[in-house]
Amino acid sequence: MGSIGSMNKPENGFLTALIQFPVPIVNSRADIDKQIESIVRTLHATKAGYPGLELIVFPEYSTQGLNTAKWLTEEFLCDVPGPETDTFGQACKEAGVYGVFSIMERNPDPTKNPYNTAIIIDPNGEICLKYRKLFPWNPIEPWYPGDLGMPVCDGPAGSKLAVCICHDGMIPELAREAAYKGCNVYIRISGYSTQVNEQWILTNRSNAWHNLMYTLAVNLAGYDNVFYYFGEGQITNYDGTVLVQGHRNPWEIVTGEVFPCQADQARRSWGLENNIYNLGHRGYVALPGGESDAGLTYIKDLAAGKYKLPWEDEMKIKDGSIYGYPTTGGRFGQ
Repeated sequence: MGSIGSMNKPENGFLTALIQFPVPIVNSRADIDKQIESIVRTLHATKAGYPGLELIVFPEYSTQGLNTAKWLTEEFLCDVPGPETDTFGQACKEAGVYGVFSIMERNPDPTKNPYNTAIIIDPNGEICLKYRKLFPWNPIEPWYPGDLGMPVCDGPAGSKLAVCICHDGMIPELAREAAYKGCNVYIRISGYSTQVNEQWILTNRSNAWHNLMYTLAVNLAGYDNVFYYFGEGQITNYDGTVLVQGHRNPWEIVTGEVFPCQADQARRSWGLENNIYNLGHRGYVALPGGESDAGLTYIKDLAAGKYKLPWEDEMKIKDGSIYGYPTTGGRFGQ
């Protein structure tokens, strides 16, 4: 499988397209409206060029951009659902595709900062998954920590889809949570600049391998007068090998065939390296059924609300003051 020739629906699988959307330069609500028009236009054009497409993925920040001077203002925020998601829903319905979109979502509690949200819309135009970023990219991002957990939904060709956002992909426990809930295609939408390009590639692969699931990952591309965003759309097989790798080009479309049934088969039939099973069934050869408690201190401490690193009191940066954010909590940047 690969980008060459991938334009029709494969048997027992689906065709996906990851859009290396140019990093938006957004200074006003009118600019956001232009971005929405561009996303819709791109969705329809991509479907026309690849008639077998069933899943189209747009990166983080592709709707509202990364204007840090304004990204917390009411003018720049959206609701989910709202007029913007209705527009995306209509486009998905007209094209007959699943779409993944990025929204900076107004917090229903006006005393708290907004959420960084991803949605999946189905071919009927309905939101079938809503996810709020659990791990904002501290200390840069001011988003409120997500409160919806790691949801999973049905997708094309028997897939079970989950979405993480950018820095979430650096947290292996999130990928494991998605897989534990049945996800076999883990989508990562990002707005990373080049500081973590290599780590992006590495974690997309490790998240796939550790959990025997496909990963589909795409980043913004281009220069926004501050940072360069690396693109690098990536489709990774459930064994951790890269199937398709994009480059740094804005507007590059990374396409590939995905076969969820093969990931499912590996999970059910592999003996060696079935690590997501082994985690809860240690030593099952010697002990029938295996040992379920690995005695992992950090998991117990997380559950008890007592997570603390041995060096935590010595850490230099534990708030957003380096980027000028207040340290008092509550809603700011309005």
